[in-house]
Amino acid sequence: MSKRTLWLLSICCFASMASMRVCDSLVPAMQSAFGVSMAHAAQAISSFALAYGIMQLMFGTLGDRFGKARVIAIATLACTAGNLGAALSFDMGQLVAARVLSGAAAAGIVPLTMAWIGDSVTYERRQEILARLLGATVFGMIAGQWLGALLADAFNWRIPFAALTVICLVAGGLVLRDALASKTDNAASRSRTAYRALNVLSVPWARTILVVTFVEGAFAFSALSFIPVYLHTTFDIAMSKAGGIVALYGLGGLCYSRVARYLVSRFGEANLARLGGLSLAAAYGGLSLLTNWWLALPACFLAGFGFYALHNTLQTHATQMAPAMRGTAVSLFSCFLFFGQSLGVFCAAWLIDRFSAPPVFAGCAAGLLAIAGVFSWLVSRRTSQLGLA
Repeated sequence: MSKRTLWLLSICCFASMASMRVCDSLVPAMQSAFGVSMAHAAQAISSFALAYGIMQLMFGTLGDRFGKARVIAIATLACTAGNLGAALSFDMGQLVAARVLSGAAAAGIVPLTMAWIGDSVTYERRQEILARLLGATVFGMIAGQWLGALLADAFNWRIPFAALTVICLVAGGLVLRDALASKTDNAASRSRTAYRALNVLSVPWARTILVVTFVEGAFAFSALSFIPVYLHTTFDIAMSKAGGIVALYGLGGLCYSRVARYLVSRFGEANLARLGGLSLAAAYGGLSLLTNWWLALPACFLAGFGFYALHNTLQTHATQMAPAMRGTAVSLFSCFLFFGQSLGVFCAAWLIDRFSAPPVFAGCAAGLLAIAGVFSWLVSRRTSQLGLA
């Protein structure tokens, strides 16, 4: 595994996650700028997630066929165009279209980086290396939610998109230069997308991972996306401050990434998934009962730690669902995650527009606790069966 390549790909992942989360703290600004409802403004979030999910299968096959690092580089450069389009949008329709382009392009970055790690790292070390990659994605999340809000408050809501344009352009260019010069990023088989996807879906454990991932995405991201707006409207605090509070979600994930190696060896995968579910339930349950804004600080930190404890375990299993078609398998994993996110954000926006956010947070807490419990039980049973074999 090349450390330089991993570093450059991590920058691309940073840009991808920042692009994904940048609109979380900009919803009120977009409502004001374009005169639309929260549900309409939230399309800037759900459209990205939907496009991200739809494009997964295409990128997985392209990565397997032409080389993962090359495809990641081209996808990052395409994300440049999406962020530039968002920065130059003059109505909500143009912004949503730009976000669709950004989401479609970003679909080829994090999943293929995970698949690249799967190709380059033994299974025994894989969860540790994937946890390191979390550092880049977490910083991207923080940059999108917090620095995006700070730039919007200090200047204009367009500035965060302009900053992301520059980052994507530089990172994508560097990775493409190295990928074109490399002789190790080899193309793989050229089977058709549908055939490869069906082969992955024919594996029972793969289907289980994908269903759990869909449910996880629906509950986890629908709650996360509306925390900044909830804090802003309920407690009358600035969006930059609300974005900073939610950035603690990212710090919780970063904390997990630093202790992941110890936790995996100490608790094992099943117990780690249980810990993630319990942490998420406590965090979102606490948010649903919030009486003071400062109580959101530990809740957001705990939510980030819990999500990555659960999700990192899912990621590790996703890289092993179909080793011969790892790019397609991991892309399917992300496809289900972000289809779940798109559906969750859409439903949450509808419910919050008509009712309020606390019931949504409470429902997400219960759903995440249940899905983590089911998944941990399935992992324990599978581990026992493989041990007996």
